[in-house]
Amino acid sequence: MIPLSKRIAKLTPIVMDPDSDAEQGSDKVLELCQQADSLVVSVICLPELISTLSRLLREKKFAKADYQKLKGEVMADLADVDICQITPEILVAVVPLLEKYPLRAMDALHIVCALAVKPDIFVSADRRQISAARKAGLKIVDVS
Repeated sequence: MIPLSKRIAKLTPIVMDPDSDAEQGSDKVLELCQQADSLVVSVICLPELISTLSRLLREKKFAKADYQKLKGEVMADLADVDICQITPEILVAVVPLLEKYPLRAMDALHIVCALAVKPDIFVSADRRQISAARKAGLKIVDVS
């Protein structure tokens, strides 16, 4: 159990495909968020979430009304979190991470943002991101 004084970097958006078996990971994220004092996301979290929701809508995984409802919930949730901006320092710091680990650019940006805000834990479900974040010195909660 995470003490309430913990600051969580929930920097990897975890939106589960309705047809997947990953719902438990989503439940873990919700539980961690409810236990946290504060949450931090990178500025790219919203575009990633909307991209995923839009893809699922195009794939007809849910109806337009469900998309609108989920989008509204995402926007409301993000209104209550701290946002890590991508600064010139973040951009400089991401280069060695990309050179050292097999990461996608956005995943590396999430890690570097987390390193900048120094959270108590970093929450992710992505194996490559988890491995690189751990090696970079972040305490990880794997919700996969």
